Amino acid sequence: MQLLYPCLIFLLLQSGQSQAKRLVGPAREATSSRIKGGQEAETGFAPYQVSLQPVVGAHNCGGAILNEQWIITAGHCVETFVPALVNVITGTNRWAEPGAVYYTAEIHMHCMYDQPYLHNDIALVKLTQNITFNELTQPIKLPTRPVREGDEIVLTGWGAEEAYGSSAENLQKLSLGFVPLDECKEIFNQTSSMGVGHICTYSREGEGACHGDSGGPLVSDGQLVGLVNWGRPCGVGLPDVQANVWYYLDWIRRRISGNSKCTA
Repeated sequence: MQLLYPCLIFLLLQSGQSQAKRLVGPAREATSSRIKGGQEAETGFAPYQVSLQPVVGAHNCGGAILNEQWIITAGHCVETFVPALVNVITGTNRWAEPGAVYYTAEIHMHCMYDQPYLHNDIALVKLTQNITFNELTQPIKLPTRPVREGDEIVLTGWGAEEAYGSSAENLQKLSLGFVPLDECKEIFNQTSSMGVGHICTYSREGEGACHGDSGGPLVSDGQLVGLVNWGRPCGVGLPDVQANVWYYLDWIRRRISGNSKCTA
């Protein structure tokens, strides 16, 4: 197994590509930039944002800081990795220029991950040491209520400008609107890959999450409401489907407290 790690790292560095988001359906030609239609985030705009990297210098996924020792992300961002290949980069708008690097002690996937397909796509990463907080590194609050129509949701990430493209160098941001679940399911022809553990977001064609944004945070009113899960690549005029953090609150709190019982 030890011989596999250098080979995997070499391939990741050679590809220059991000692992995620999960892209469903055929890719189309990209027509706008990075997070798809977003703009460059100001320094310190999202101090909770992290980059997950299998080797420092190779962005794979986004995530968010919950407290000194725990990171939250999408399950598919970590499902194929051992803890030694999940390095957490904090305190920066440039994933290739870490403010700090932290290492992973434990990975906690949801016990019903991908059962059914594309459901329960959420995971927690426990670090080997506590994060040092400063003006560029801060935790994000968990939600105190479900997302509602009319809420503004802000996505941040280093996603590519086209499906399977290279990551953006600078953190991008994009304001999105909430799409009710029944409306979103209708748009996706009542797909079985969507349920109460998801929320949908949308603004307009040419905007949305793209490859490399997976696991990244969606924030509303200073609270973490979603994590990038899946969608049609990229910004093609359809909603993106995100993990509903409100739905998984009990699971999150149980895992952090050391309770292994799986709920939700």
